[in-house]
Amino acid sequence: MKKYTVLIFGLILLSCSNDPNALIEHLDGYWEIDEVTMADGSKRDYTYNDTVDYFSISDSLTGFRKKMKPSFDGTYSTSDDSESLNLKIENDSLNIYYTTPFANWKETVLDATEEKLLIINDQKIKYLYKRFEPINVEK
Repeated sequence: MKKYTVLIFGLILLSCSNDPNALIEHLDGYWEIDEVTMADGSKRDYTYNDTVDYFSISDSLTGFRKKMKPSFDGTYSTSDDSESLNLKIENDSLNIYYTTPFANWKETVLDATEEKLLIINDQKIKYLYKRFEPINVEK
C-alpha cells in the first residue's frame, strides 16, 4: 500500500509541473544568488553578494546577462562584459543558451516566480536566486 501512495504522490507532482512559457515573464530584472546546491547535495548559502545578475530578455527570446555591482545610492556599476543569451523551450523545459567570445553553455530554468529563480547547469549545480532589492541610503 505504501508503494502505491508514493507512486500516486509522484504522479500528482509530475502533473503539476510548470509550463515553460509561464517562466519566461519572470526572468527579466536583477537577481542575487541566495543558495547554491552542488551535484553531491552539499549547499552553500550566500548571506552577502557584492554583485547581482541582471537579465534582459526581449520579445524575440534573446537578450543578455550581466554582472552588476549595486551602490548604496541606488545606482549600479558594471563592466562592458555580458553574456548573450537565447531562450528555447525543449522537451517541456525552458533552456537558456549563453554565448561569449570564450565559451557557450546551457542552463535550464527549473522554476521562476516574481520572487525566486531556480536554475541548473550541465554540471547539475543548482542556483537559487532571489529578486534583488536595492538598499537606498538617504542623505
